Amino acid sequence: MVKALDRKLLRDLLTLRAQALTIALVVAAGLAGFIGSLSTVDSLEEGRDRYYASDRLADVFSFVRRAPEQLGEAVRELPGVAEIQTSLLFGAQIDVAGVERPLTGRIIGSHPREWTQGLNRLTLRTGRWPEPGSYEVLVSEAFAKARQLTPGSSVHALLNGRRQKFSIVGIALSPEYIFAASTGGPPDDTSFGVFWIDRQPLEAAFQMQGAFNTISLKLRPGASQATAIEQLDRLLEPYGSRGAYGRSEQPSHKAVSQEIREQRVFGILLPSIFLAVAVFVLNVVIDRQVTTQRDQIAALKALGYENRAISLHYLKLAVLVVLLGVLIGAGLGDWLGRYMTHMYSAFFRFPTFYYASSTWTLVAGTMLFLGAGMGGAWLAVRRLVTLAPAEAMRPPSPPVYRPLLIDRLRIGQLAGPKSRMILRSLERRFVRAMLTTIGIGSAVMILIAGTWWGDAVDYLLDVQFAATQPGDLYPGFVEPDADRARHELPALPGVLRAETRRSIPVRLHAGHRSYRTSLTGLSDDSELWRLIETDGRSIPAPAGGLLITDRLGEVLGVKPGDMIRVEFMEGRQRSPQLLVSGYSRELIGLGAYLRQEALDRLAGEGPVVNSAALFIDRTEESALFAQLKRMPAVAGVFVKSALIDYLRSTSGRNILFFTSVLTAFAAAIAVGVVYNSARIALAERAWELATLRVLGFEHRDVALLLLGELGIELAIAIPLGFVGGYHLADLMLSLMSSENFRIPAVIFPRTYAYAGLAMLAAGALSAWLVQRRLAAYDLVAVLKTRE
Repeated sequence: MVKALDRKLLRDLLTLRAQALTIALVVAAGLAGFIGSLSTVDSLEEGRDRYYASDRLADVFSFVRRAPEQLGEAVRELPGVAEIQTSLLFGAQIDVAGVERPLTGRIIGSHPREWTQGLNRLTLRTGRWPEPGSYEVLVSEAFAKARQLTPGSSVHALLNGRRQKFSIVGIALSPEYIFAASTGGPPDDTSFGVFWIDRQPLEAAFQMQGAFNTISLKLRPGASQATAIEQLDRLLEPYGSRGAYGRSEQPSHKAVSQEIREQRVFGILLPSIFLAVAVFVLNVVIDRQVTTQRDQIAALKALGYENRAISLHYLKLAVLVVLLGVLIGAGLGDWLGRYMTHMYSAFFRFPTFYYASSTWTLVAGTMLFLGAGMGGAWLAVRRLVTLAPAEAMRPPSPPVYRPLLIDRLRIGQLAGPKSRMILRSLERRFVRAMLTTIGIGSAVMILIAGTWWGDAVDYLLDVQFAATQPGDLYPGFVEPDADRARHELPALPGVLRAETRRSIPVRLHAGHRSYRTSLTGLSDDSELWRLIETDGRSIPAPAGGLLITDRLGEVLGVKPGDMIRVEFMEGRQRSPQLLVSGYSRELIGLGAYLRQEALDRLAGEGPVVNSAALFIDRTEESALFAQLKRMPAVAGVFVKSALIDYLRSTSGRNILFFTSVLTAFAAAIAVGVVYNSARIALAERAWELATLRVLGFEHRDVALLLLGELGIELAIAIPLGFVGGYHLADLMLSLMSSENFRIPAVIFPRTYAYAGLAMLAAGALSAWLVQRRLAAYDLVAVLKTRE
């Protein structure tokens, strides 16, 4: 008995091979997305944690203005501290031969033994270690690759007003700079590099003999990080401490962790839609198969087969289809995960490539799809297997025909005979038509939710760099400077307008909550720095009190009218209480703002500035760059056009990849839903359509009756998918909340058009396949029906 059912199972699979393949592809797409995304997450997390452990990333970090080296012994004695490391860190302009614009560098001076034996150890990728006491340096790999620097190359750095040649002898990686960006600046490997040098020449250049300005701590297992930070801040406060922070606030770690969180959301949310669609299609196909084999089921029961054996037969059919999808999806998911992990290596620098196709994702994904597929099949099977053999032998009762809604509303009179037949067929199979429409709409949703990122990046760049920062160059100063910069900058060649401002690092406190950010001064007459709402409206400088972003208000748990304590982390240590006067809704950062005059009074240092904005004549750009490179007060220059080009090129490659993958996945859903629905409709209406051919209808007329339903379902599903795609994108954003960016759910018409055309193409392919099968039908065989 088992062998007979198994032979029948093989015959059924051969009969349903095209439909089974389309269902398997839907399963494969969902499982590949699940495995690929979550394997990438696991690989990034494991690679990051292994790197931290092997190269001993510190647990606590702090910067000071200048502290004596002997203070390190007092830090070492703090409770919970296992190891400390002091070093020197300075920002400097970097001049690379052949590069016209100024570049920014972070120069780190350490004792050579600490590069391999201390905290935050370096990994030498190529070259050799610098000689002690020399101006030989190691350079970060990302910057070296972007600027084509190799051992033997040289660059010039502006150290404390003196132009110094650096000889590059090696290329290195550090766990502190897996993701490297200048302080407060966006990531740009072409503009920002990290350099490691022996501490002695850096001490001489900045008169820092016997002193340090940065310290890292490794804590003992189980030690309280909060207690260590509090005690360290108290000890370093007299030396201009900017406030210690833990690994969770370390910029590189924060960026990597945020990307991992986003990838995890992506890997769970979208495959869930594939799962729902696969269950729906499988249920419909098995239901149709069971219905058409009603007489066979009755015969099997009459021959003594139990309900359990018959049910298991159809469940096996569902399992084999899902397993085919699992086999395809497992291989595709492994390739996808490996490719995505390689892609992230362009942004996150690890010493070794680590990828592991997570076993739990494969097992969990397989069990999830198998369970859902069997559940969908059981819903279709249980209705017929419980029938008595004699009842199952009889044909199903014909449907009760009655006036439908289009007849009662007299809508049918407005359409021709063929249109009325299409509308009546849709209404009689309303639930199936609705589910088919939802299935197609879900494909549109996935395509939009996966490809709208390009729109968001374009909008973000437009608002941030055209409206918020309409200037061309944004120099930063080595030290807060007297307002002489306001008079010197306009005299530089090509400068049409110059503005200055000051930002001070602060820690904001509200009850037990705190957050590190910058407090920035605003002026009413500023044109090159503006606060812009997400809807493009300009925000005026606050008349009184503190203006903070709404997301910062959520982090601190405060609203307009509340008081917060502002702890200054630079200059004179003070912690005034300030009133929150309002919220701003910005796209980038969690900032706080005050009128410039009020900030000067609170800082107690007079009208000093630490950054500038320049609007320039681009024809004189070369002369201006040359002049800025010679200004010792300028630590670095943010060139807006260069950053925009870099962001567009890097994001463009990633968006193209994700768009291609999700288009293929969405097409799998569309073809799976549309083709199976059309095939089932063809099987159910074969006798009716063949009768129409005999009565004189042309082949194209009969095809129109069948495929017209498909056209209406597509016409309804695509706009619904547009709406669903927008809300799915919005949901993903809420689950991927980032401190650094507020990515708006902005979807341009081009994305809607692309998604709609892709679905129409998938529908056209399905229609062509069904039309070919319809043309091959044997009318005589179809018209033979049992009485």
